[in-house]
Amino acid sequence: MKVPFASFDIMHAQIREEMLQKFAAIYDKGYFIQGDECSAFETEFAAYCHTSFCIGCANGLDAIQLILRAMDIGEGDEVIIPSNTYIATALAVTYVGATPVLVEPDLATYNLSSQGLDAALTPKTKAIIAVHLYGQPANMDAILSFASQHGLKVIEDCAQAHGATYAGRKVGGLGDAAAFSFYPGKNLGALGDGGAVVTNDQILADKVRAIANYGSVKKYNHFYKGVNSRLDEAQAGLLRIKLTHLEEYNENRRLTAESYLQGINNPDIILPTVAARCTHVWHIFAIRTTKRDALHDYLAEMGIGTLSHYPIAIHNQKAYADLAHGALPLAELIAAQELSLPLYFEMTQEQVQYVIDAINNF
Repeated sequence: MKVPFASFDIMHAQIREEMLQKFAAIYDKGYFIQGDECSAFETEFAAYCHTSFCIGCANGLDAIQLILRAMDIGEGDEVIIPSNTYIATALAVTYVGATPVLVEPDLATYNLSSQGLDAALTPKTKAIIAVHLYGQPANMDAILSFASQHGLKVIEDCAQAHGATYAGRKVGGLGDAAAFSFYPGKNLGALGDGGAVVTNDQILADKVRAIANYGSVKKYNHFYKGVNSRLDEAQAGLLRIKLTHLEEYNENRRLTAESYLQGINNPDIILPTVAARCTHVWHIFAIRTTKRDALHDYLAEMGIGTLSHYPIAIHNQKAYADLAHGALPLAELIAAQELSLPLYFEMTQEQVQYVIDAINNF
């Protein structure tokens, strides 16, 4: 049996005609940037996230960068991020001229641990980026409490957590602003790159929108040294369709994850855990094992696709060779041990059981 790491076949087959009709309508209308589809998606996605404002942009990395710029975070400032996140979180901080400060995660959830925040705090610290890694919300109560005590902004990196909830509230509206990615493999994925910023702060939202549009509030009137980062009409229109199915997609992923959690029983495997008061949307089902490479090769021989998220920690990347940091053993441990199992919409029970049996027999 073949079990790919990811597949869009069934998902896209079910909505194929609706997607093609939407694309044809946009094509025939001949209006491709900042039109009705983008405006409608922004309204609908803000409502989904229970926030007041949404601004579409080109990708998730831009979304974080736009928030930082709108908060006037830049040269000489520091921003706390998890040591084990994807490099895009760090790059956004770097792009605005600030310095990413790496804090170790909670090994049970892989999300930013509040334990290291005190040690990371300096007079230069301006914000914390709380990454909801793999689809599970970070410990927002602790992060928000610390930020409030020290006058820091809180930015949610929701690139992997569309629809996840913390204490009954959807991610995106928990901090000062949040960044989403609509990369095709995300729980809510476009057919290309795309991203969005959501917030309840109108002043911040207006500034993000302006910076993303060449710094322009009014055509040919440029208030900021902005960039070109906009969600195009085609992607917005297609995302509108997928958004109506997102809860179904997430529930299907949850059922697959539950089967893994109940069925995998191998002393060499550390299974993921779901924190109290959190709804996990399982963008990634991340296991850990000291035999990661051997397990990867064994599963590949059986036709089962896996990936590692992420095999080289940020501080060990050549791009960040100049980044000052202390010891980061948890980031290095996760990088050496994490393996992501196949998890996508409408995996069959036979496929799921095949993966379970293969791992249990390893």
